[in-house]
Amino acid sequence: MMGTKTGAERITAAFAEGKQAFIPFITAGYPAPELTVDIALALQEEGAAVIELGVPYSDPLADGPTIQHASAQALSYGMTIGRTVELAEKMRSAGLTVPLVLFTYINPVLQHGPERLFKDMEASGIDGILIPDLPVEEAEDIEALAHAHARPLIQLVAPTSEQRVEMIASRASGFLYCVSSLGVTGARAALGEGVTRFLEQVRAFSSVPVAVGFGISSAEQAQMVAPYSDGFIVGSALLEKIREAESLLMCEETKEEGFHIVKKFVQQLQSRV
Repeated sequence: MMGTKTGAERITAAFAEGKQAFIPFITAGYPAPELTVDIALALQEEGAAVIELGVPYSDPLADGPTIQHASAQALSYGMTIGRTVELAEKMRSAGLTVPLVLFTYINPVLQHGPERLFKDMEASGIDGILIPDLPVEEAEDIEALAHAHARPLIQLVAPTSEQRVEMIASRASGFLYCVSSLGVTGARAALGEGVTRFLEQVRAFSSVPVAVGFGISSAEQAQMVAPYSDGFIVGSALLEKIREAESLLMCEETKEEGFHIVKKFVQQLQSRV
């Protein structure tokens, strides 16, 4: 759908701009389904290299209160993994050209049917998938589908996976998602200790770009990880800002004002990289 490049090639190419790639995470259907499309387009306009599109889930393993709130609201609109894929198609029709990565837990994938999901992703212009609760040791079947449909399974590596970094990095495709701090996601005032040493280790083994997430909430933090990574992921802090602007975004008369708040925050995030 998006030209002749594979999903992995499109994702990797997004890091080749000579600067830190900004990768925002948004929840499909939050604050409302049609607004998710507008938000994705606004993020592209403000320089997003890749967009992570989260499938709302009622029992999230590693999500902090901000993402849980966004998921609960999206679920109230009847969002499912199938409707998230449909939303991605609407984003493409509306002019979204940057790579899209589906972020979902394994249960919705199994309920939808893995093979059906990859076919749907291909048809709707989703470039890759990230499944945080699928250990790399159990990912063979999904990896085979990902390879067959040229839609990479993005691997996630954490400081707790120290003994497995080389093995996980060797299986990485598209980019490697590094968890920068332990525990559930959420905007943090400071990055965890030992992050730089961990990132150096990951980079030494990785043949694909390395992006850091789980806790980045400011330009200062993005700048701190810049020498050791190729991109930074912002989820909770962005959703917090969307929540702050939510009442403005939900009203046609004040929508523009709401987007101004979100865009200003995104500009600030990228101001030092």
